[in-house]
Amino acid sequence: MRILFVEDHPMWKYGLPNGFRDLGHQVATCTSDDNLPRMIASFRPQLIITMGWTPTNDTVEKQLFLSKHLNAANVPHIYWATEDPGFMRHFSLPYIQRVKPHFVFTIHRASISKYKRRKIPVAHLDFGYHRSVHRPTAVQPKYKTQLALVANGYAPYYASKPNDFRFHTLKHMINPALSDGFVLNIYGNDWRQLRDMFKRPIPRKWLHPYLSYTEANKVYSSADIVLCPQNSPDRLTQRTYEIMGSGACLITADTPEIRRRFKPGRDCIVTSSEQETLKWLKYYLKNPKKRKEMQQHALRAVAKHSYKHRAAYILQILKKHRIIRSIT
Repeated sequence: MRILFVEDHPMWKYGLPNGFRDLGHQVATCTSDDNLPRMIASFRPQLIITMGWTPTNDTVEKQLFLSKHLNAANVPHIYWATEDPGFMRHFSLPYIQRVKPHFVFTIHRASISKYKRRKIPVAHLDFGYHRSVHRPTAVQPKYKTQLALVANGYAPYYASKPNDFRFHTLKHMINPALSDGFVLNIYGNDWRQLRDMFKRPIPRKWLHPYLSYTEANKVYSSADIVLCPQNSPDRLTQRTYEIMGSGACLITADTPEIRRRFKPGRDCIVTSSEQETLKWLKYYLKNPKKRKEMQQHALRAVAKHSYKHRAAYILQILKKHRIIRSIT
């Protein structure tokens, strides 16, 4: 098939589009600008995919532009709602109402019933990873560290919702590093504004600028242990899969969803408190052999969550719902 992604942000274009390429499909990417109608005319897509809340679709004007040209293309259009459930009412539903995709995938299982009540065809689709970007690399001296965290601080969000689940998981993982002499390097925006969030100020030498999407796996491969916050107990962040796909030793929040996908103690480390974090950090930092075993298990466990598998699943669902007639 010829598949057009109306999205070219690095966070997205290296993932699911490459999964479809792995299956042998022709894939093109573009944004919601004047090039879109020309791309549709020249590429002649048989399936169009839009996603998320990104600069490609972040205004009503862009959404109306998409609606005009995607409907004129007269081919199946699916939307991947990657901001559910937090922005379902604010973004996903208004977007669907304006742009009118033929089918919706959501990262949040519990949101499926809400779509179905509105007669919107829907299925669950989780994040994944792709080896073109997230794969093990040699240790990079400039990124070598005991602990690493690649994530934005989201200081404005903390100011309005300090009790959000994400911030609890960050406290559980970062406070022990601050109080017990570990070395943690953090890559991302807004961390200096979060000085009141933790028991001690984060040392300035720990803080580093936002890291490009294609550079992050070098950090994951170079740190002894990589910290990964979760945004909710009932879904996983994309970075969870990317860290594991990079062959890292991962510590993350102990949630039902992480246990649904992976086996704690074998594939990853999980924690539900500062005391538990401290216990595991001390244990695994002193036991490189155990870390290595976990890294190998993680690579095997995460393999079935590649974007090649996600792409195959999408096509199966679309065929089942008769959105497309063929998956060849």
